[in-house]
Amino acid sequence: MEILWFLIALCMLTAVIGPFVLRRRSGIRQVAPGSPDAADPDTYGFVRQEELDIRLPGPDQDLLDVLDVVQRTQDWRAASQLLAGTPKEGEVRWQRVQAFAGAASVELQQQPGVGGAWLRAWRLDSPKDAGGAQVHAEFLVQQAWRTSTAGTDEFRIILEEARTVCGEAALLSPGDPIPCIVELAVGRGLGYSHEQFDQVWAKVIDRAPEHMGAHLAALHYWCEKWHGSREEADHFATTAAARAPQGSLLAALPLFAVYEHLPEVNLVQSFYRSEVVTKAIEGALFAVHAARPDDPMLAHVRHLLVLFLVRSERWAEAMNQLVHVDGHVGALPWTLGGDPAADYTVYRNLAVAGYEANGGSPATLPH
Repeated sequence: MEILWFLIALCMLTAVIGPFVLRRRSGIRQVAPGSPDAADPDTYGFVRQEELDIRLPGPDQDLLDVLDVVQRTQDWRAASQLLAGTPKEGEVRWQRVQAFAGAASVELQQQPGVGGAWLRAWRLDSPKDAGGAQVHAEFLVQQAWRTSTAGTDEFRIILEEARTVCGEAALLSPGDPIPCIVELAVGRGLGYSHEQFDQVWAKVIDRAPEHMGAHLAALHYWCEKWHGSREEADHFATTAAARAPQGSLLAALPLFAVYEHLPEVNLVQSFYRSEVVTKAIEGALFAVHAARPDDPMLAHVRHLLVLFLVRSERWAEAMNQLVHVDGHVGALPWTLGGDPAADYTVYRNLAVAGYEANGGSPATLPH
C-alpha cells in the first residue's frame, strides 16, 4: 500500500513540475516580471490583458455597435434590424445570435430579474420576429448551462422550453439553419438518442452543409463526455474534413476533436508532438492558409491553434496566429475558464518567451 501511495504522489509531482522542466529544456528561462530579461508582449503591439475583448473571437464592429445601443437604451429594434440584414445561411448570423443571447444571459446573471429586459420586450412586442425567436432559444440554452447543473430537473425544464422556442423559430423562418443548430445543443443536454440527433443534423446539413459552427455543435454531442466516444467524435470530424471543399475551415475539425479528448493529466512529454496531434495541427494550419481572410470562423481556429502550437513548442507558428487574433479572446479554449483574458495571456506570454529564446524578435515576426 505504501508503494501505491508513493507512485500516486510521484505521478502528481510529475504532472506539476513537468511543464516547467519542459520549458527549461526548450530554452525558456522563467524570470520575474519587470526583469530586463523578461519577454515583453507589449513590444509586439499586443493588447494589454485588461483591454482584451472577451465577448467575441474576432472583430465585428457592427455587432459591437448594436450591442452597445441595445444595452444602453434597452431597445431591441437595432438588434432586430441587424439580424434581418444578416444572411441566414452564413456563420456571421449564428455568431450574432449567440452574442445577443449571451449578452442577455450575462445581464440577467448580473441583475437578477431585471437584466436582459430588452430580450423579453423583443419577444413580447414582436412575437413573429424570427431573429428574436432565435436569440430567445439560444438564450435559454445558455441559461441552462450557466444557471443549473446538467441532468437536474431545472436543467431539463429550461432546455425543454428552448426546444419549444426552436420550433417556433423554425416556423417563422422556413429553411433557416439556426433553429436546428440551437437544437443540436438542446439535444446534447436532453440526451437525444443517436437517431433523434441524426434527424436534427440532417436538417442542418440540408440547409447549410458547410456550416462550421453547426459542425462544432454536433461534435460536442459525439464526444466521449456526452453521448458518443473518442472514436465516434474522431470519425465525425475526419469525415467532415475529408469532404470539405477547398477553402473550408472544416479541415480543422479534427483538431477540435483532439481538444475535446485531451487527457486531464498528461505525463507524456511528446504527446503534443505525437502523430495524431501533429496531423490535426497540420490540417488546421492548412485550413487557415486556404480560408478566406474574412471567414468569420477563422479566428476560432486560430485561437485553438495557439494552444496546441504553444504546447508543441512551435513558437514562431504560435506567434503568427497571435498576430491575427490578438485583441479578442471570446473563443475556445479561453472561454471555458473563469478568466478568458488571463488564460489567453498566459499562452501569449509563453509564446513570446519561447519565440525570443529561439532568436525571434519583433523585427523578425511577419505581420
